Amino acid sequence: MISFIIALAVLIGGYFIYGTYISKVFGVDSKRVTPVHTMADGVDFVVLPTWKIFLIQFLNIAGLGPIFGAIMGVMYGPAAFIWIVFGTIFAGAVHDFLSGMMSLRSNGASLPEIVGNQLGNRTKTALRYIALLLMILVGAVFVYNPADLLAMLTPESLDRTFWIVVIFGYYMAATLLPVDKLIGKLYPIFGFALLFMAVGIMVVLFSNSSLMPEMWDDFYNHTTNPEANPIFPMMFVSIACGAISGFHATQSPMMARCLKNERYAKPVFYGAMVAEGIVALIWAAAAITFTGGYDGLHQYLGNGSPAILVNDVSKSWLGAFGGILAILGVIAAPITSGDTALRSARLIASDFMGIPQKKISKRLLVSIPIFVLCFVIMLLPYEVVWRYFAWSNQVLSVFTLWAITIWLLDNKKNFYVTLLPAMFMTAVTSTYIMFAPEGFSLLTQSLFGFKIGYAFSVGFGIAMSVLFLAMFLYRAKNKKRL
Repeated sequence: MISFIIALAVLIGGYFIYGTYISKVFGVDSKRVTPVHTMADGVDFVVLPTWKIFLIQFLNIAGLGPIFGAIMGVMYGPAAFIWIVFGTIFAGAVHDFLSGMMSLRSNGASLPEIVGNQLGNRTKTALRYIALLLMILVGAVFVYNPADLLAMLTPESLDRTFWIVVIFGYYMAATLLPVDKLIGKLYPIFGFALLFMAVGIMVVLFSNSSLMPEMWDDFYNHTTNPEANPIFPMMFVSIACGAISGFHATQSPMMARCLKNERYAKPVFYGAMVAEGIVALIWAAAAITFTGGYDGLHQYLGNGSPAILVNDVSKSWLGAFGGILAILGVIAAPITSGDTALRSARLIASDFMGIPQKKISKRLLVSIPIFVLCFVIMLLPYEVVWRYFAWSNQVLSVFTLWAITIWLLDNKKNFYVTLLPAMFMTAVTSTYIMFAPEGFSLLTQSLFGFKIGYAFSVGFGIAMSVLFLAMFLYRAKNKKRL
C-alpha cells in the first residue's frame, strides 16, 4: 500500500510542480483572446464552463483506456505502475497540454494542421490520412464491446446487431449536432460518474491495504509468455491511455475551441491527463488486490475480457450502485470515445478540405463518407482492428511530440521536455512494429540457431530514434522543414 500512496502522491505533485513548469515553458497568456471569441459559430466554437470542459476532455481521452489498458498492462508487473506515473507526468500530460495550447494559438486547428505547420506539407498530408484513419478505427473499435454487453443485458430480440445500429445512430447524432447540444449535456454526467467510481474503488483499496502487494516485492514480468511479451516495447503500447496516447492530441483541439481563457488550459489539458493516470493507477491496483495477485488476475483474464473483472469489482466493492456504475463504465465510456473520435474525424476532414461546418448540409457532406468507411471497417475482425489501432495510436503521439519539439525550438523554449519523450516513443513504436505479430513478427526469426528477433527489433527501434534525432538536429542547425 505504501508504494501505491507514493505513486498517487507523485502523480498529484506532478500536476502542481511539473504542470506549472510546462505552463511557464509554453508561455500561457491569460490576456490573449482565444478562438472561441473570434470564431464563434454555434457548432464547434462554443463557450463552455471550465468545469464542464474538464469533464468532457477527461471522458474524451479516458473512455475504457485507463481501465482496460491498466488491467491488462499490470500483468507486466510493477513496471506498469512506474510507467503510469512517470509516463503521465513527463510524456502524456505534456503531450496533451502542449497540443491543446498549440491548437489554441492556431485558431483551434486540428492536429494534422498543427503538426504540418512544424514538419512540412508532406508530413501534414500524410498525417491527415493517418489521423483520419485512426479516428475512424476508434469509432469502429468502440462499437463492439458496448453492443455485446447491451445485448447480454436486454431481451433476446434486442441482439448485437440492433445495438450496433443504435450506437452508430448515436455516433451520427453526436458527430453532426453542435457540441453543446448532446456532448455538452451528457459528457459531464458520465465523466463525473467515471471519476466517482474510481474514487469509490480507491476508498475500498485503502480498507483492503493488507491485500495489496508492494511494487518492490515482485518486480518481474508476469505475462504468460514473457519472451513473446517483453516489457519493452509491449507494455508501452498496451498501456497507452493512462500514460501517453496520440488519440488525446486529436481530442484537445475540440476543447480548445470552447476554452474561454488560456489560464484554464493547465487544469483542462494537463489536469485531465493526470486524472486519467490516477484512474489507471487505481484500477491496476484494484485488479491485483481483488484477484489476490498476478496468478489470480491471469485466471480472470483467461476466462474473459476485462469487462467481467470491472463488473465484479464494482458490484463486490461498491454494491448495487456500483453495478450501475460498472454498466456505465463498460458501456457508456467506450461509446463516448467513439462518438468524439468521429466528430474529430469530421473536424480534421473539414479543416484540410476547407469546408465550413456551420450549415448541416456541409457537415453531412463531410460526415457521410466517414460513416460509410467506419461501417466497412466494423466488418473486419475485432482483434485485427484493435491491434492496428493500438500501434497507430502511439505512432500519432510520436508525430505530435516531434512537432511540438520543433515548435519549442523555433520559439526558443526548452525543447528537451518533449524531445526526450519523442525519442523514447519513437524507439517504442519502431521496435513494436518489427517485433509484434501484427508487424514483421521477427520473434520467430533466427540466425545460426540464435534467436535474433528481439535484439534486432530493439536495435532497429534505437536506430530510428537516433535517425529522428539527427533530422531534428539538422533542422535546428539549418532552420529548414523536415
